Amino acid sequence: MKIVNARLRKKSRLHTLEITDGVFSQISAQDGPVVCPQGAIDANSQLLSPPFVEPHIHLDAALTAGEPSWNQSGTLFEGIERWSERKPMLNETDIRQRVLRTIELLVQNGVQHIRSHADTSDPSLVGLKTLCALRDELKDKIDLQIVAFPQEGLLSYPNGLALMEEALTFGADVVGGIPHFEYTRELGEASMKKVIELAQKYDRLVDVHCDEIDDPNSRFLEVLACEALFNGLGSRVTASHTTAMHSYDNAYCSKLFRLLKRADINFVSCPTESIHLQGRFDSYPKRRGLTRVKELNEAGINVCFAEDSIFDPWYSLGNGKLLRSLDFGLHICQMMGYQDFESALDFITDNGARTLNIQHRYGIETGKPGNFILLDGADDYSVLRRQGEVLLSVRHGEIIMQRTPARITTPAWIQA
Repeated sequence: MKIVNARLRKKSRLHTLEITDGVFSQISAQDGPVVCPQGAIDANSQLLSPPFVEPHIHLDAALTAGEPSWNQSGTLFEGIERWSERKPMLNETDIRQRVLRTIELLVQNGVQHIRSHADTSDPSLVGLKTLCALRDELKDKIDLQIVAFPQEGLLSYPNGLALMEEALTFGADVVGGIPHFEYTRELGEASMKKVIELAQKYDRLVDVHCDEIDDPNSRFLEVLACEALFNGLGSRVTASHTTAMHSYDNAYCSKLFRLLKRADINFVSCPTESIHLQGRFDSYPKRRGLTRVKELNEAGINVCFAEDSIFDPWYSLGNGKLLRSLDFGLHICQMMGYQDFESALDFITDNGARTLNIQHRYGIETGKPGNFILLDGADDYSVLRRQGEVLLSVRHGEIIMQRTPARITTPAWIQA
C-alpha cells in the first residue's frame, strides 16, 4: 500500500508512506503535492494519524440503558444498582451481539485499540469470559484488552477475591479495582494492596476505578501510587477517573503530585461521563467533577481521554466518537489555549497507547505496524474545531473502514 500527499501530525510538509507486509516500510517528505500513482491512495493533504485509542469503556454493559429500568438520579451509585438488575439477564449471545455492535461504532470512528472493563461481581463471569473470547477471535482485526473489574467491590462483594483470581486465570489482561465502593476505608486501602499483589503474581497490568466520587476525603489514589512506586510497576498502572481530585485542596495536591510524578502511573479521564455523574449532591456552585487533567498534563504525567460508556446504566448517550470526548474534555478542563489545540489529539492517540502499554508497536514510524487513520482536517486544531470525520482506517495495510464525505448543496446567495 502506498499513500501520497498526507499530512502528518506536527509536521509541515506533505509525506509519502509505504506499507509492506503489514508494516511501515518507508516514510518520506515531499517537496509539494504530487500526482497520485495508479493503485495508490491520495490523502489530498488530509491528516494521517495513528489510530484512536479507547482506553476505558464497558463493553459488557453497552447498549443496555433502560433495561429493565432507567437511572433516574443520574448518580454513579444508582447506575450500579440498575446494572445489578440487568446482570441476571446476561448471556453469551446477548453480550456478543451488543459488544460487536459497539465495536463497529468505535471502528467507524477511527478506534483500533480498546481497553474494556468486564464486571467480575458475577459468579458466572459470563461477561468477562465472552469478552476474552471475542478478544481472541478479533485479534487480527482490533486490539482488545480486558480488565477484570470488581464493580461491587473486590473485598466487599461475596467471594470477590476468588472471582478476581478466576478471571485472571481465565485470561484477563488487567487487574481492576474500585476502592471507593468498598464498605470501609480500611477495605479500600487493603484492596489496592491486593490489586498490586495480584498484578505481580499473574504478571498483569493494573487499571483501577479510583476515587470516582466528589468526596475530598476519598484518597485511595495515594495508596495505589505508593504501591506502584514501591513495587516498581510504574507505567503498568493506571488510575481511572480520580474525580475526587477535583475536590482536593491545593496544599494536599501539591504533596500528592510529588508522589504521582515519581510513581509514573497513567491517568484516564472520561469527560462526558464524569460531568454527568459528578456534582449530583451539590446545589450551587456545582463541581465540574473531572480530575485535574490540565495540571497532570503540565506536570508531565500521562493522561488520556476515554468515552467510558455508550448507552448504559451510567450514561444514556455516547456514539463511539472520541473526538466528542476530546472536545468536552478540553472545554471542561479549560484547556482552550492555542498551545492546547496544537497537540490535542495526543489525549486520544499517543497518551492512550502509553496507558495500554502498546507504545512500542504504535505510531507512524518505519518498522511499526501499518495502522493509521485519515482525518478530515489539516492538523490537530482543524480536526478538533471541525470535529472532522474519520475518512479511512487502515490496519496492517488493509482498509477496515472507508467513509465518503457527505455532499452539501448551499444556496447561491451564500456561495463564495
